[in-house]
Amino acid sequence: MRCSRKPNARAIIKSSEPYLNVRGEVLFFQERDGVLVTAKISGLPQNGSGFHGFHIHEGDSCGGKDFADTKGHYDPKKRPHPSHAGDLPPLLSNKGNAYMTVMTDRFRVRDVVGRTVIIHGGTDDFRTQPSGDAGEKIACGVIQAV
Repeated sequence: MRCSRKPNARAIIKSSEPYLNVRGEVLFFQERDGVLVTAKISGLPQNGSGFHGFHIHEGDSCGGKDFADTKGHYDPKKRPHPSHAGDLPPLLSNKGNAYMTVMTDRFRVRDVVGRTVIIHGGTDDFRTQPSGDAGEKIACGVIQAV
C-alpha cells in the first residue's frame, strides 16, 4: 500500500560506522484513522534473523556517539515496551533491503515531526525493558515536515 499523494513528513535515513551502506527514507502520511508509515531501506547488515528493530525516538537529532542524542523510544504516555507510541513493527531484510508499510493510531504526524527514526542492528524481542533489546542503533533520520 502506497499513497499517491505527497507525504506529510519524511525522514532520510543515514547510517553510522561501520554500517555505511544503510540508507533510505521513511514517509509519514496523516490519514483519518491514523498515520500510514512507509519505510524503504537498503544496505541492512545480516544479523541472523533478518529482522531489525525500528522505532521512533524522542530525541531531535541524530548526533552524539552511536546516535545518543536520539534518546529513548517516543512515548508521551510512559507505557512499557512494546506499547510505546514510537514502537513500530521490525523491518525484515531481504538481501539487505526492506520495505514496510504500517498504519498506526499511536501518534499523529504533527506529534513526531522533529523526532528521530532509528533502525537497530538486532531484533526487537518485544519484552525487554525499556527498548526490546534490539541492539545498537545503526541508522537514523530526523522526521521533517514536507
